[in-house]
This record gives sequence, structure tokens and C-alpha cells, in this order.
Amino acid sequence: MTVDGLKRYLDPVPLIAVLRGITPAEIGGIGAVLVDAGFRVLEVTLNSPQPFESIRALAAACGDRCLVGAGTVLSPDEVTQVHAAGGRLIVMPHADLAVIREAKRQGLVCVPGVATPTEAFAALAAGADGLKMFPAEQFSPAVLKAWRAVLPRDTLVFPVGGITPATMAPYLAAGASGFGTGSNLYRPGADVDTVRAAAAAFAAAARAGT
Repeated sequence: MTVDGLKRYLDPVPLIAVLRGITPAEIGGIGAVLVDAGFRVLEVTLNSPQPFESIRALAAACGDRCLVGAGTVLSPDEVTQVHAAGGRLIVMPHADLAVIREAKRQGLVCVPGVATPTEAFAALAAGADGLKMFPAEQFSPAVLKAWRAVLPRDTLVFPVGGITPATMAPYLAAGASGFGTGSNLYRPGADVDTVRAAAAAFAAAARAGT
């Protein structure tokens, strides 16, 4: 899949749902409310209980409409496991070039985590489809604006870490392509109604700022 393919899934709302700690028993209900809110990019972090089962179930339920995959992917072997479970997205907290290259070799979308322009350019050269600006708490919108001045114009950049509906607008004005959102959207054990309300707030803020 190409960068343009990733962009298509960001059209409803430019948000990546980070489901850290979710279980296979929860994934169906939580996934459904996120899709209803407009989310089309969904990642199950690999430090969740039985993550490959959750990825498999989520891909089967909404893989035709959504880009489903894994977060906190740390090794090339994990890329293979995600692919085998039906995932098409690899999100990383770091910029390990071997992981990026393996994801692209297997035809998956890859969004590595970067914290410097050096990491950003190296990740792009290795084939990254977008960049996870992580952790976003370290970076003001002014930093993102400075990155935008030197990165290729069409680079997708997603601040991730501590993002709330109230903090999105300044990053969007500075050039954010979207956001990854984790604990402010879903916390382990959260009920469907709580996640539905959070998802609606994030979607509304994203639409208002784009």
C-alpha cells in the first residue's frame, strides 16, 4: 500500500486510534463505535493481551473499510506476525530502519516514531509512509512548523502522545496531517459508551480544525 492509500483512510477523520491494553473480548464493541465515529485507522499495540487475536478479529470485522494493524512493533519478526494476523499497518515508537524495510517488503503501511529531523529523513529514505512525532508532549506546534519547512511537502506527520480534542487545533495549523490518540480515547477496561463519547469529541475537533 502507498502513501496515497493511507491518505484515503484519513479522509473521514485524520485520526489513528491507538488501542493499548485492549483484549480480544473487547475489540468488537470498541472497534464498532470507533468506526461509527469516523475512525478508519485502528492499531492494537503489541503490548496488549493477545494482540494478534485482536488484530485478526478487527481485520475480519472491518478490514474492508479500515486500515487495521499494530502499534509498538519492535522487530522484523513482529511485522511478519502482524501480517499473518491480517494487519496491514505497522506503527512503531522508534525508527528502526530494519523494521521499516521489512514492513515495506511485505507491502504494509509503516509509520515509525521519530523525534528529530535526522530520524525523520532516515525513516523516509527507508520507505516510511508517514511519521509519528513522538512523544508529542516534547514538541510544540512551533517545532512541527520548523520540521515542515524542511521535510518533503507531502510527508504525513502525526503528533502522538498526550493529544486531546482541545490541543489539536494548533498542531493542525502548524501542518499536522492528523494524530494518533491512545489513553485519551481508550483506556483498558473502558466501556463502549465512554469510548463512544471520547471518539465523538475527537472526531468533532478534527473536523473543525481541518
